Amino acid sequence: MKRALLAGLALACVAACHAEVSVQDDSGHTVTLTAPANRVVSLAPHLTEMAFAVGGGDALRAVIRYSDHPTAARQLPIVGDAFALDFEAIARLKPDLVLVWTSGLNERHRARLRSLGLTVYESEIRNAAAIGQTMRRLGTLLGKADAAAVAASRFEHDWRVLREQHAGKPPVRVFWQLWQEPLMTVNREHLIGEAIEVCGGVNVFGALPLLTPTVSWEAAVAADPQLIAASGRAVDAAQDFARWRRFAQVSAVRQSRFAHLDGDLIGRMGPRFVQGATALCDAIERARTR
Repeated sequence: MKRALLAGLALACVAACHAEVSVQDDSGHTVTLTAPANRVVSLAPHLTEMAFAVGGGDALRAVIRYSDHPTAARQLPIVGDAFALDFEAIARLKPDLVLVWTSGLNERHRARLRSLGLTVYESEIRNAAAIGQTMRRLGTLLGKADAAAVAASRFEHDWRVLREQHAGKPPVRVFWQLWQEPLMTVNREHLIGEAIEVCGGVNVFGALPLLTPTVSWEAAVAADPQLIAASGRAVDAAQDFARWRRFAQVSAVRQSRFAHLDGDLIGRMGPRFVQGATALCDAIERARTR
């Protein structure tokens, strides 16, 4: 009886481990694998985080630079960065799946990966809902659908709670400083733009058509934000906001309402984004109550 049971379990495992899996990626391509991927190259830090979050970290064979979370990701070989990839190294790894960020990797590089006969999954996350969706898709491709469903549901719950906590609060005008020179920001279609709205903020340049528009200092000053926020290393905070100090007529400057957030949280489209958004909400709340 016991031997028959073990044999049955073995057959079930073989069937599951070799079953075809298929999803549609954000570029509209149908990505089909004859079996769940067990040799994966991740070419975006947030996709590396997602692979680990859904329980598929063991399948990763190499990553792109700055894939530093979780700690285990730092032990993996690096095959390039957003500007240059080591295609020979990637090919030698014989991955059955390559994860790429569409906006973070140019079309020439994506085409080269496909010319090598590699299966490519393209990710382009523009809103919080897509984070949960992407985790579920990666879970399917990695044979970790159950774990992915749990991780995605946890993120979606935390995001819903954050939205409910800040619903109906008095608005705060927010300028998100994506870059200082030239001065760049985000519109409402950007993931950070969505976070601003969830927190009860008003993105002063949310209506602009470009996702990451460049704006003049004159326009930024005229918008009179009540909070100026940015992300990056803590040691750079003073320098990032230095030029604003010249404009005492701006509400945020007059009240010293600046927020410098962890770029690894608010700047990555992964499961930890809700932590970064929570920090943004806290900064908006402080500006509101002051």
